[in-house]
Amino acid sequence: MAMTDQDRAARAAHGLASAAAPDVAEAVEGWLARLAHERRLSAKTLEAYARDLSVVLLRLTDHLGRRPTLADLAALTPADVRAVLASRRAEGVAPRTLVRLLAAARSFGRHLEREGQGKVGALTAVRAPKVPKGLPKPVSVTAARALSDPDTRAGEAREQWVLARDAAVITLLYGAGLRISEALGLTAGTLAPGTTQITVTGKGNKTRMVPLIAPVLTAVEAYRALCPYALAPDKPLFRGARGGPLSPRIVQLAVERMRGALGLPDSATPHALRHSFATHLLSRGGDLRAIQELLGHASLSTTQIYTQVDGAALMNAWRAAHPRARA
Repeated sequence: MAMTDQDRAARAAHGLASAAAPDVAEAVEGWLARLAHERRLSAKTLEAYARDLSVVLLRLTDHLGRRPTLADLAALTPADVRAVLASRRAEGVAPRTLVRLLAAARSFGRHLEREGQGKVGALTAVRAPKVPKGLPKPVSVTAARALSDPDTRAGEAREQWVLARDAAVITLLYGAGLRISEALGLTAGTLAPGTTQITVTGKGNKTRMVPLIAPVLTAVEAYRALCPYALAPDKPLFRGARGGPLSPRIVQLAVERMRGALGLPDSATPHALRHSFATHLLSRGGDLRAIQELLGHASLSTTQIYTQVDGAALMNAWRAAHPRARA
């Protein structure tokens, strides 16, 4: 049975009782229900929001000496909010995590104001910590091919269909630029034999069209031919050992084993293959806007980070193409 908005909200709110006074806990459940209904967030995302807010509320409990009520939240000062963030920073928490905690608290604050339950002005008065932008760490073309080749794991005591399955998933990450959740979310009908492009649902339930190159199609068909389970059109394409949906962790472990055998760094993860897809396209003259569409980025600025990864290739392209480059 599909989980309702109320179910997702209640599940996410579970465990917040120890972090907040009863009136705040009730308001939190209403906030999560609104997020579930209006933004259609998944149960896991709602739980992440609830978890981040519970950290803030627990720190406020330490700071105030009692579980905060709605009245306490309305009376917060910027100094109180900074004290909460400082306590986490002192424990070595990364700026990105602090930004996430503040974002959850601000979202809850907006909900309270919208429902007429008070205004937490101190949350907007505090500036979010600056988060240094890290560059993606793609793998080389040779490494990407090796990771997606079932022969790389030929010596493992695993069934051939399992090796073919993992190779098909990894090929989708590198050959189509999918996120691991997007690849594992595909149904057998979405990627039916003869399909040359698929509709992918990414972050924020945004859909995009993704073309499939020949190696991707070949890898998927090899898996289909060996899979021992009936692949109904409306069921997951990729199956676990017992026939259920394949877990992302299984793919991550497969990549971990291969990167050890291939001598690759820890940064060679399934998501790094998506980075590799974008970087290798760009280095070979791919259009930035087209890559943005293929990746499903809402903003071009997100895609532009890949222009910093392979600067040498871009400079070579400029020298070869610009009419004044050899002047």
